[in-house]
Amino acid sequence: MQKRVEVEANKRRAPKGHFVVYVGNEMTRFVVPTSYLKNPLFQHMLDKAAEEYGFHNRNRILLPCDESTFQQLLITILATSPSP
Repeated sequence: MQKRVEVEANKRRAPKGHFVVYVGNEMTRFVVPTSYLKNPLFQHMLDKAAEEYGFHNRNRILLPCDESTFQQLLITILATSPSP
C-alpha cells in the first residue's frame, strides 16, 4: 500500500527542471521549465499573483489569468527565447 501511495504522489510531481502552476477558474495544471522564472513576462505574472493571492496558497502557485491568456504567454515566451 505504501508503494502505491508514493507512485501516485509521483504522478503529480513536476519533472526535474520544471515546476507546476495552476491557472484559471478550473485550476488547470501547467508544468513549465524553471528557466521561465528568468523571463520578465513570467516574472510580471508572478508579481500579479503575489499581489492578488499573497504567498499562502497551500504550496501551489496560482496565476491570475485564464487558460488561453496563459497559453498565449507561453507562446510569446517560446517565440522570444533564444534557441539552445
